[in-house]
Amino acid sequence: MPIVVDIDVMLARRKMSVGELAERVGITPANLAVLKNGRAKAVRFTTLAALCEVLECQPGDLLRWENG
Repeated sequence: MPIVVDIDVMLARRKMSVGELAERVGITPANLAVLKNGRAKAVRFTTLAALCEVLECQPGDLLRWENG
């Protein structure tokens, strides 16, 4: 898929665990793992906004497009 999810990069920069992020965002660790591993078919804007708020970043820090 040409959309790459860089949540793990931001987690490392913020020295935060997946469990802590999931709790602070209000989603299950399993759903966060699906998103983090690029297996999600969609992401709600409210979830993206919550991720950005907790990680103190922009959507472009979490998602990027790669050609083919």
